[in-house]
Amino acid sequence: MNPNVAVVGTGCVKFGERLDTSYEALATAAVDEALGDAGCAREQIEAAWVGTYLPGAHGGKSGTALADPLRLYGIPISRVENYCATGTDAFRHAALAIQAGAYDVALVVGVEKMKDRPGRGLPLEGRHPIVGRGSSAPGQFALAATRYMHERKIGREVLAAVAVKNHENGAKNPLAHLQKAVTADAVLKAPMIAWPFGLYDCCPTTDGAAAAVLCRADRAREFSDKPVAVRGTGLAVTNGRPFLDPTFDYLGFPATAAAAAQAYTQAGIKDPARDIDFAEVHDCFTMTEILNYEDLGFAVRGEGWRLIMEGRTALGGDKPVNPSGGLKSFGHPIGASGVRMIYEVTRQIQRRGEARQVAKSRIGLAHNVGGPGAVSCVVVLSE
Repeated sequence: MNPNVAVVGTGCVKFGERLDTSYEALATAAVDEALGDAGCAREQIEAAWVGTYLPGAHGGKSGTALADPLRLYGIPISRVENYCATGTDAFRHAALAIQAGAYDVALVVGVEKMKDRPGRGLPLEGRHPIVGRGSSAPGQFALAATRYMHERKIGREVLAAVAVKNHENGAKNPLAHLQKAVTADAVLKAPMIAWPFGLYDCCPTTDGAAAAVLCRADRAREFSDKPVAVRGTGLAVTNGRPFLDPTFDYLGFPATAAAAAQAYTQAGIKDPARDIDFAEVHDCFTMTEILNYEDLGFAVRGEGWRLIMEGRTALGGDKPVNPSGGLKSFGHPIGASGVRMIYEVTRQIQRRGEARQVAKSRIGLAHNVGGPGAVSCVVVLSE
């Protein structure tokens, strides 16, 4: 993708247990901030995409989930649902539409209300009618963790290092769900969820919303004096039940590698370990972040764990990962997470990262993987 699409405004609400407000109010607040950041009137929005995975009863199953709270009628609005890649895929749709010349200005919103639901966590979909009984997201990702730990001869202290890093970053972020630093000892002694994952190895269930305004790059200065270029996007879908596939090695997610390859080709990225300055990646569980290092090309196969243990992905390292606090600390409202990552990457490139600003922020990456591991979306942004 030529950099002729730009992000000119972003907005994000406080993530957390937002029992005091509604799905519609969260979306509206994020959009109001994004429009204000861009200096863009609602009347200038030509099309919109809303990413939402579990909208609940009486709403969210179409573009009306955004049209009604915003009174944004008479324009195309599409709802996107693609597992945990929902938000980044909604962003990808908007970028491609502008790239194709269909629209000049578009809006992307990711929103989810998960804390006041009758069920706990995420419902499992597409599972095997017998083998899948009793399975859970922590249990499934734990299978990858145990395999990786066995093959690489490492222990739970590596996972704890991810949690410590991301909680430290989240403690600096006023919008994060969990603004609390933790010690490695606390992580290792926390109640066990699905071995080797303890409580602090798992991201929280969260409410939240984020939004972004995109436009043609040649119009970007009409809205922002610090527009951020959309350099590349990638989306890949693989086996919907990878953990039931006998050829799956549990040592990475092919969807992430394929989506990253698409985005890197568009962006002209030859060596992501060298060319990507920082990243927001999908750390639904601590081991997932380590697998992402390798799938995204930040480390060679089998060496991803060294990046966290050597401090290279810390805020002051040479490859900061999840300066926002990640899903681990920021929270993971499914449809909102990807757009929230776009918010963070954009603001870091604009040097608006505040206490969590990374030193080198010219080219950033946002990544989601879900399903588990069946679908991934990658977005590359730059100054």
